[in-house]
Amino acid sequence: MKVTSDNLQAMPDRQRAALVNSLSGFKSANLVGTVSSEGRCNLAIMSSAVHLGSNPALLGLVIRPGGDERHTLANILASGCYSLNHVSADIVAQSHQTAARYDRDTSEFEATGLTPQWWPDFKAPLVAEARVKMAMRLREHLPLEINGTHFLIGEILALELPDASMGEDGSVDLATADSVALSGLDRYHTVRLHKRMAYAKPDLPPREIG
Repeated sequence: MKVTSDNLQAMPDRQRAALVNSLSGFKSANLVGTVSSEGRCNLAIMSSAVHLGSNPALLGLVIRPGGDERHTLANILASGCYSLNHVSADIVAQSHQTAARYDRDTSEFEATGLTPQWWPDFKAPLVAEARVKMAMRLREHLPLEINGTHFLIGEILALELPDASMGEDGSVDLATADSVALSGLDRYHTVRLHKRMAYAKPDLPPREIG
């Protein structure tokens, strides 16, 4: 099957969204926790988190266009902080439900049965049930003219993860942490380690780490 840009434009909106959302491959599944200036907690699932750099520790996040119904964006811009929480296999159903368009006065924590967790000196809620969680500070907000989305750059202030998931070299085994992957809009995948490859060098062949 070959699909052209003309074919894409001719598709119904939901079909086009389902197709294009699948094409970037497997993505991270994160719950973004925020709080409004009135103290209302918000929780939203997103699959757009991306590594930007390690010094400082930066992650990017794309938030779709919307307006007043984008409570997550409004809360982050007002408070300057938010949390990122990996979705694990045992909370997929509750996490997916946070995508529903609840009104501003409804907390997705309460609606889905997930539990807000508060860390000292950090003003956004984390997800108690998440195994990998990060406290984030907003560093840059970039509105994108091309399609009205917003690109947020956040710095990791603190993080928590299972001891067994972190290797001696600092890398995290997401399979051990039970983090799931997301493809398209609604397919959740459990993961397992296939193999690790050594640092690539031009004078050496590919080498597997045992």
